[in-house]
Amino acid sequence: MSDTLSFKCPNCGAPLTYSAELGRFSCEYCGSSFTFDEVKNADVNADTPFDWGDYAANVPEEHLDGLVSYVCKSCGAEVVTDAVTAATHCPYCDNVMVIEDNVSGLLKPNGIIPFRVDKKKLKDIVKAYCSGKRLLPNNFLTTHRIEEVRGVYVPFWLYGCRADGNMTFDATRVRTWADSQFYYTETSHYLVTCDGGMAFSRVPADGSRRMDDALMDSVEPYDLSELKDYASGYLSGYLADRFDDDAESCLPRADLRVKNSLADAFRSSLRGFTTAVPVAKNMKLTDTRVEYVLLPVYLITASYNDKKYAFAVNGQTGKMTGNLPVSRAKFWAYFGGIFAVISGLFALANFL
Repeated sequence: MSDTLSFKCPNCGAPLTYSAELGRFSCEYCGSSFTFDEVKNADVNADTPFDWGDYAANVPEEHLDGLVSYVCKSCGAEVVTDAVTAATHCPYCDNVMVIEDNVSGLLKPNGIIPFRVDKKKLKDIVKAYCSGKRLLPNNFLTTHRIEEVRGVYVPFWLYGCRADGNMTFDATRVRTWADSQFYYTETSHYLVTCDGGMAFSRVPADGSRRMDDALMDSVEPYDLSELKDYASGYLSGYLADRFDDDAESCLPRADLRVKNSLADAFRSSLRGFTTAVPVAKNMKLTDTRVEYVLLPVYLITASYNDKKYAFAVNGQTGKMTGNLPVSRAKFWAYFGGIFAVISGLFALANFL
């Protein structure tokens, strides 16, 4: 069985959770709050932070598709979860459990951004996100439609690198003028090549297979200047996963973002051309490095007409993203109204 950590209130012994609102541990039972120094095992542990080279050399292959059992230190029950879980709750006594094996040793993250948005603010965030959506079904995000709200620390890779290359454009410059008899248009064609390079730091890509990549991309950006040294106490009260999609397999996603950014820089450097169509490019990444961090995300699951809808809220900034359902009745009423207005305009035009 895996070893676990629990964080107890020094006053009453009840489970402690890390409060996004207070930036401290809080006890829901006696109302006390505590700093990291006042809670046992909550501070930064002595393990060396994650290094991809060390991990790859010492852990050549992992099997993360099985189950792991552990004993709740509060009630003694055996709890079974999947192998990538790093923090969870005991389903019997709701005790907060941090599975130490998945966040220590070679797996200790390089950093973490603690939750800053607490669940009290989620209601206002969701309301603002749905505001003005004319085709949204009535009462879609009511309590009986929202099935689950989870605060999760999602594993992310942060890549750094140097990108160098060149890009060739088929460009034109158009000039027009007129004399007393004619209008003239002159189109000049150019083959333009841009050369250059850029340094990139902390380009994110989530390292969890269970998370939708597009959803995690759209919940960005994070203010990575607020990264803190990893400490297990930040996980208390939230769910967390370790990575199961390694740095090598996620690198192509970061590679694409870096190369697109360099291409955008090349495009923006062109001045004085009417059009510029890329015809060739050659880019190379060097000095690639990676950090392993945990970033805060609220995951919201809702249902409508037997269909599931997933939303994500950035736990640091409050940015929300996800796809909303469309009410068929509102859809036909809205577009029926537009059709009626257009038909009326045509009738008026024919009458005139």
